Amino acid sequence: MVRGPGTVVEHIGSTAVPGLCSKPVLDILLGVETLRNVEAAIPTLIEAGFVYRPESESQIPDRRYFIKPVASLPHLHLHAVIVGSKLWDQHSHFRDRLRDDDALRQDYAALKKHLSIIHAGDKVAYTEAKAPFICQVLTSCPANVTSTEKGAGSSLTSCSR
Repeated sequence: MVRGPGTVVEHIGSTAVPGLCSKPVLDILLGVETLRNVEAAIPTLIEAGFVYRPESESQIPDRRYFIKPVASLPHLHLHAVIVGSKLWDQHSHFRDRLRDDDALRQDYAALKKHLSIIHAGDKVAYTEAKAPFICQVLTSCPANVTSTEKGAGSSLTSCSR
């Protein structure tokens, strides 16, 4: 797989937050020194059962995205980004805020449940509808990570400032 100095793996997403409702998806944040490291490992990741989703790069160019479809749940989503980058910091900050703040976690859970009913079967609309909440939480990030790119596919990159 992807190995080397500066490679860090973090569990992110709703399943990384105890007590938060979630889909049966494990989101893994793979932090690397350079995206070239990940690109060089694409054949190995594919051999390990991951599906590379290069089309997501048009929305989020600083991420390499893979899914691992499995017969049983949970599914695995691998988000490869540069350690210490804006995307790395946003994902980590959002997860940590939800872990540390019971009221915030409950508010997010209520929103997710509500949106899952309104947008049942429309993952894009569901993700986009979560973006304002996520952007609000990210306003408490250090200054270097609050500015984000516009792009569908990840609520963390849908904030425009």
